[in-house]
Amino acid sequence: MSRVKRGVTSHARHKKVYKAVKGFYGRRKNTIRIAKQALDKSLQYSYKGRKLKKRNFRSLWIQRINAGVREEGLTYSRFINGLNKSKINIDRKILADLAYKNPQAFKSIVKKVQSSLS
Repeated sequence: MSRVKRGVTSHARHKKVYKAVKGFYGRRKNTIRIAKQALDKSLQYSYKGRKLKKRNFRSLWIQRINAGVREEGLTYSRFINGLNKSKINIDRKILADLAYKNPQAFKSIVKKVQSSLS
C-alpha cells in the first residue's frame, strides 16, 4: 500500500485559518492552535453581535420616536397605542427616520394619532 503524504491538505486548511485571523494580535495570527481558538471565539462574537445590533437599533428607533412625540405632548406608549387604534401600519424604523429627517411629516402622523386617541 502506498504512503499518503498529508502536507498539502493540512497546509491548505491552515492557510484558510490564517487568512481568517489576519490582523489579530500576537500568536493568535501565526500559531495554528491558538489561531483556531481565536477564530472560533471571533465567530461566536460576530454571531452574538449580529443579534445585538438588531436590539440596539430598535432601542435607538424607540428613543428617536419618543423624543419626537414628546415635543407634541405625548408619550411613546400612548403614541404606539394610538397608531394601533388608528390602523396606521408604519414600523418603528420608518417612524424614527421621519422623526429625525422629516419632522413635519412626523408631526402630521402624530396629529392623526392624537385625534384617534381623543
